[in-house]
Amino acid sequence: MNGYPLKMINLSIVLYNTSEEDIQNIFKSLEAVKSQYKLYIVDNSPTDTLISFFENRDEIEYIHNPSNPGFGASHNIALKKTLEDNISYHFVINPDVYFTSDIITPMVEYMASNHEIGMMMPQILNLDGTAQHLPKLLPSPISLLLRKIKQPKFIYDTFIEKYELRNIPEEQIYTAPILSGCFTLFNVKALQEVGLYDDRFFMYFEDWDISRRMNQKFKTIYFPIVSVYHGYESGANKNKRLFKIFIKSAKSYFNKWGWIFDMERRRINKITLNQFK
Repeated sequence: MNGYPLKMINLSIVLYNTSEEDIQNIFKSLEAVKSQYKLYIVDNSPTDTLISFFENRDEIEYIHNPSNPGFGASHNIALKKTLEDNISYHFVINPDVYFTSDIITPMVEYMASNHEIGMMMPQILNLDGTAQHLPKLLPSPISLLLRKIKQPKFIYDTFIEKYELRNIPEEQIYTAPILSGCFTLFNVKALQEVGLYDDRFFMYFEDWDISRRMNQKFKTIYFPIVSVYHGYESGANKNKRLFKIFIKSAKSYFNKWGWIFDMERRRINKITLNQFK
């Protein structure tokens, strides 16, 4: 392998009863990566039957974690190993993401060229190749309500274009205070400063929280020069249990950052929008 040496890049993927198809897509994607890396598989499944896919692979460390403490807490297991081993860059990747070319190396090269960057995400595509609108402004409770009900339409349409930064040229690199956690590159030195994922979020909002903390001190960059595919399930809209988890995480987020009176939110969102003028 060429590119960055093994000691510079770690990746982590958290599994939970993940399908064989998704696992095979992970392997196919990683075949395209030219840089050396170490991959941590944190398997939250009740049993360790998935270990058979990862045995006898020197670049992979499998960790069975049946207590299932949540998405962020599970990635923290790998992130702590990254910190201990003094690794420079760490990717957090969803198991249902795949890519067809080496996007790892160019993302690391871009981050390495600008030490002010703490966190990056690539363009995220639906399976049909259309772009998902995942970089966002900092949310308010009203933002979440409007995204759920999508009414009245004349208010929603204007709101969503601004909130999800939909009018930005498709290939423009820019700073967004909220980045999606489905595919994230961290500058580990920045992580040391802002901290790891907040364990109070079992699922949902853990990526918004760490994006916001990172954005306070470092650049949080949307990098659409490269892209990955991700099937957008929107599980909280279809599953009562996931919806309850979503509501609990939303409460934790706004209890932490403020509900209505959040002057920092207004300031950061204004700065974000001003970069496009």
